[in-house]
Amino acid sequence: MPLYSERVPDSLLRSTTTASTALFTDVYELTMLEAALADGTGSRPCTFEVFARRLPPGRRYGVVGGTGRLVDALETFRFGEEELAVAGRFLDASTVEWLRRYRFSGDIEGYREGDFYFPGSPVLAVRGTFAECVLLETLILSILNHDSAVASAAARMVSAADGRTLIEMGSRRTHEEAAVACARAAYLAGFDATSNLEAVRRHGVPGTGTAAHAFTLVHTTGAGRDEAAAFRSQVETLGVGTTLLVDTYDITNGVRTAVEAAGTGLGAVRIDSGDLGVLARQVREQLDGLGATNTKIVLSGDLDEYAIAGLRAEPVDVYGVGTSLVTGSGAPTAGMVYKLVEVDGIPVEKRSAHKESRGGAKRAVRFARPTGTLVEEVIYPAEAPVPEGDGEVVHELMVPLICDGERVDDVATLEESRALLAHGLISLPWEGLTLSAGDAAVPTRFVR
Repeated sequence: MPLYSERVPDSLLRSTTTASTALFTDVYELTMLEAALADGTGSRPCTFEVFARRLPPGRRYGVVGGTGRLVDALETFRFGEEELAVAGRFLDASTVEWLRRYRFSGDIEGYREGDFYFPGSPVLAVRGTFAECVLLETLILSILNHDSAVASAAARMVSAADGRTLIEMGSRRTHEEAAVACARAAYLAGFDATSNLEAVRRHGVPGTGTAAHAFTLVHTTGAGRDEAAAFRSQVETLGVGTTLLVDTYDITNGVRTAVEAAGTGLGAVRIDSGDLGVLARQVREQLDGLGATNTKIVLSGDLDEYAIAGLRAEPVDVYGVGTSLVTGSGAPTAGMVYKLVEVDGIPVEKRSAHKESRGGAKRAVRFARPTGTLVEEVIYPAEAPVPEGDGEVVHELMVPLICDGERVDDVATLEESRALLAHGLISLPWEGLTLSAGDAAVPTRFVR
């Protein structure tokens, strides 16, 4: 069995869901909707923008994740009878009838999935009537905040791994649906595979798996049973290319037994506990001494970007990452907000302390040196010409996603977004890739 599978054919991929996403929202969207429809403000043309006021502590850049999932989710944002039965508990009859006919008919543009964002970046712009736009706030933020947080954390791990294989294996540490989204976001950021089968089917992420300690324990319990029985069973069933978990008992004995069971062609051994750096060196020396020079070493067990960076000098081939990738401690919220910035073409802004917003619809462009290194991001009024900057224009950052309520034909695929981020990581200033706290890797400049 190979270390991880190839992507499944597109013919086997299944869309996220055909069920309505309309109730992935908050009640306060409905209360605003009913009042706005009643007083006439619901029909006023508006622009809402998604942005993060600041990056999480210690971060130098953020990665936009979830755009593809969001476009899919908007296509099923429909109020059928079941959804109306729930929403109707909070609304009057006329608002329920409005929801029955609801179809978003406006325009959405935003940063490409896999691109960077920095403080103030207008990651997404939603244009339409107040009523149809305000309903989308929670769905948009829940997808972008979650996937961007995971993708940003995963990208740091990819940089720390320095070309070594990374496997996402956090499904047992988060909600079952979040696990699928986490696997997708990690793959977007450069992870090589996931342990989550639904992510394999739904998004085409390559899948992989080894074995848990339970498999060894069930083979070693009872008279005449030992660790070799577990390893022989796995090898006989899955082939010598499989990965054997060698730290259930004594690692030295486990490695010896693994090579005896599979031969020197054993695919990999996995270590899940202990001082991983010390153990990796010892196991590499032992494997080489046994003639298993091509057997890879897989490390797992509460790894994060700092642990991965600390292991860079060790003979590690593959990292398995779970908890720190899928939980808030390792992937802190992206902190994105959804704010009204324009009404009837007139800029509006929020002035609350520490929660301010800049009025007016915006666009953004990024500049780079001739070498390709990014130097600044410039945010400017949407109707203004592209301003001059310190360097050469890389590209306009906002692209169409939804036009007149319909998705555009060229929304990037997951593979295209993954390639965009891989290329982008090369263009960041070197200090932006460090794991130490500091200023954003690329400064943002606002032009009025």
